Amino acid sequence: MDMSLEVILLPVTDVDRAKEFYRDKVGFHVDLDGEVMEGVRICQLTPPGSGCSIALVDGLQVPTGAPQPGTYHGMQLCVTDAKAAYEELTSRGLDVSEPVEFAPQDGATFMYFKDPDGNGWAIQEYKRRETEPLHQVLAQQAAQ
Repeated sequence: MDMSLEVILLPVTDVDRAKEFYRDKVGFHVDLDGEVMEGVRICQLTPPGSGCSIALVDGLQVPTGAPQPGTYHGMQLCVTDAKAAYEELTSRGLDVSEPVEFAPQDGATFMYFKDPDGNGWAIQEYKRRETEPLHQVLAQQAAQ
């Protein structure tokens, strides 16, 4: 059985503020924003090139429990050039840490930021994705 992680519900206190932050400062694309059922608003945003989105929700009762804003940490974005990403993100006004290389191999350089509610993100430099985009790797694996 194949499974794909496609949406993460991200707890925030203000959907409009979070939408603006992720769209304008982080550069996510707004896929949808509206009332999907009576009293439930969902704003779904996707990082460019990603197969997984975040959903900012208001009014949705989650059967397994309601996560609290600011409690999500460890979500990770990948970029092919950390220095270029740092320059672009800071030019948009994102408060992101400078890239730190923890080891010389590919995938060992990181920077970090938090959203307005305190949810924490890592950005990993993974140069290999420049020549092997994830969607190509997955398509090749599926063909085997």
